[in-house]
Formats: sequence, C-alpha cells, structure tokens
Amino acid sequence: MDLESEFSRPVPIDQIAERGRIMEITASEAERLALARRVGLVRLDRLAAKVRLSRSGVFYRVEADWEADVVQTCVITLEPFASRLAEHLVERYGLADREATELDLDPEVDTPEAIEGGVIDVGETVAQALSLALDPYPRKPGATIEIPGEEGGGEGPFEALSKLRRGS
Repeated sequence: MDLESEFSRPVPIDQIAERGRIMEITASEAERLALARRVGLVRLDRLAAKVRLSRSGVFYRVEADWEADVVQTCVITLEPFASRLAEHLVERYGLADREATELDLDPEVDTPEAIEGGVIDVGETVAQALSLALDPYPRKPGATIEIPGEEGGGEGPFEALSKLRRGS
C-alpha cells in the first residue's frame, strides 16, 4: 500500500542525466505541519535542501545537504525548545524490476533502494533523513536530572529502598 508523502518531490528517472540534475526544495507551511505530526515535533519551522541527482548505468544517486529548524519537547523539563539540524545525505537507487544477478553490486556498499514507478521522491528521502536525525530523547540545553545520592553525599538509591523496606 503506497502512502502519500507529506513532502513529496517526485523526479522521473528519465529526467536525470549522467551529468546530473540539481534542485532546491523547501517545505511549505502545510507540509511542515504534516511532517511535524508525522515525526513527533512540536513544530517544524523550516525544512530546505539542495539536492543533486545523478545516474551511473542502472544506478541513481541522490545527494542532499538539508537543514531544518525544529521545536521539540525536552524529556526532562517538558518544555519546548528550538534547535537546528543540518546534515548531508547520500542514497543510492536501482530499478526494482532488475534481477540482482544482473547488477554489479559492491558488497561494501549498501543495497540500493528500489525505484518504483520510474520515479525517485527526493522530498520523501529528505523527510526520512530528518526523521532519523531527530534525537529520540531531546534535552533542552542545560537541562539536568538530579539523582539522589550523586555528587554530594546523601543516601544512595539502595539506602532509600532499604528504609522503605524497614518501614522507616
């Protein structure tokens, strides 16, 4: 079942020359709202990428330098905080209808993603990279957790448990 991407920028592979194609993509407000819901952000204030597509034989390569301004909820303070993400991604694609034995694959390189319908969705590729780049336990700068018994004496967690057991 194909799901529609919130940030779809489909590029037909027949429009990708060996010398490559460069494009800049930016998420609209509606796309940012939908992507923020998808990846669990408070807000996605900006998502933009400079993408270079190229072809080499039966393989296609997507390289992108992308940036995002995100607002996440701190797992310690539960307060929203803003941060900027910027990464470089490289993804290889190959035609899905080719037999693996026909392809000259290097075992040191990841298996290429399948191209379906003759199209590479570079927007979805960037959206997936954003999702993977997010810290699953985001901490606001300076937020700390104080654990009893650490740094300053006091009773440790086992001492506190033994008091509970003794009924103190």
